[in-house]
Amino acid sequence: MRNPRVLGGEPIVRGTRISVRSIVLASREYGATEGVLRAYPQLTVVDVQNALTFYERHQAEIDRHIEANVDET
Repeated sequence: MRNPRVLGGEPIVRGTRISVRSIVLASREYGATEGVLRAYPQLTVVDVQNALTFYERHQAEIDRHIEANVDET
């Protein structure tokens, strides 16, 4: 889902302000769905699966969001 008033229109989990980018990064850091749910307990398994599926379909776009938000310190 996209809402131009939330995170500048970056894709988010419906009904939240949690970006797909954040889900992807949590998955990489903590491991698949279970790790993401520990990091974001307000989400459901379906939320996480939908976000990861969105990433698979729009990988280049989400990777650009990830790159744009990397702390370069």
